[in-house]
Amino acid sequence: MLSKQKVFTLGFQHVLAMYAGAVIVPLIVGGALKLTGAQMAYLIAADLFTCGIATILQIMGTRFFGSRLPVILGCTFTAVGPIIAIASTSNLATAYGAIIISGLFVVLAAPLYGKLLKFFPTIVTGAVVTIIGLSLIPVAMNNAAGGQGSADFGQPRNLLLALLTLIVILVINRVATGFLRSISVLVGLVVGTLAGYAMGIVHFSPVLDASWVSIAQPFYFGIPQISITAIITMIIVNIVSMVESTGVYFAVGKAIEQKVEQKQIVNGLRSEGIAIMLGGIFNAFPYTAFSQNVGLITLTRVKTRNVIFAAGSIMVVLGLLPKLAALTTVIPNAVLGGAMIVMFGSVAASGIAILSEVDLRKGDNLLIVACSIAVGLGSATLPQMFDQLPNFAKMLLQNGIVSGSLTAIALNLLLSRPESVASETKSK
Repeated sequence: MLSKQKVFTLGFQHVLAMYAGAVIVPLIVGGALKLTGAQMAYLIAADLFTCGIATILQIMGTRFFGSRLPVILGCTFTAVGPIIAIASTSNLATAYGAIIISGLFVVLAAPLYGKLLKFFPTIVTGAVVTIIGLSLIPVAMNNAAGGQGSADFGQPRNLLLALLTLIVILVINRVATGFLRSISVLVGLVVGTLAGYAMGIVHFSPVLDASWVSIAQPFYFGIPQISITAIITMIIVNIVSMVESTGVYFAVGKAIEQKVEQKQIVNGLRSEGIAIMLGGIFNAFPYTAFSQNVGLITLTRVKTRNVIFAAGSIMVVLGLLPKLAALTTVIPNAVLGGAMIVMFGSVAASGIAILSEVDLRKGDNLLIVACSIAVGLGSATLPQMFDQLPNFAKMLLQNGIVSGSLTAIALNLLLSRPESVASETKSK
């Protein structure tokens, strides 16, 4: 049984693991829409607050809502482009009206989507989880180099910080046991940040400039407005997120050595729909299961939901106290990148472990895995190859997890032998 202090520490480690992904979306959207400093501050605070509420809703679980899996929810990157486009052509109130209604769509469509899970046998889920891990690795390497677009991208000091963070995590996992081993990522982030401070690249001005208290307000950017085109766009965004979340649920199930049932996924998606609606009401973002934290669960081997509840609670507090939230932003990108390398690699390794249960010498299994991973990884690393396609197709195919999943499902249906499909169905 973990003490309250240990649960808090492990939860804080999860928050740091997903923090960059959580705040980058409001920064991108706010910058593109030229929001004021006060509006940007609200957007970040509301996002963290809603991230926390969404995560708590997910893990608590009721008869119809919540997967009761140790899953962290964060804002989906898929929504960035559409929100900017909708707000640029109309206003933010129209974007948030579309987000609220698309969240209701997820709640209502979740049971129907659950019936499609028969198309996710072991070979498909293994490929999807592998794609999730591999598609995130370029994100880790970009951060390790200093952050894409940064003035010091690729400078030796960034690479050294990333390497130092990675080495600290690996050494602790090799020589330590118990609780110290389970917080290896947190220790690596602290050591890396201290090294960055010694190099003069850690600055506390964002902490000094941040306000002490911020309360999330419903409809901060105005009463929601309705646009059919905007609603359809956001529904498509959330269909993409549903597929992505399914892969994350399966990956978490592998990490905690638990079979994920159809009801858990349906309830989890319903909970995500509620979270999306809350994101629209508090003028934050659509939410999805964060794959960043799957690798951390695999690495720490801590499976308790109390830790994720603590993480959600910490995010709620950070959303209410921007000065504390700003304190976590001083971690250099390179340090985050060093930690991400081992976490995202762990997700890919989990996918490979799932695929080890499949006989790749049998039938066309090798082709199914090879093509789905190649398509998924290719889409993730070169999304611009689909720029000339219609928006609907572009939105689907530029997400490597979705394109890889669809490829795996289609090839499994086309190439799998009927008897092998029947035997797997029977075994389930």
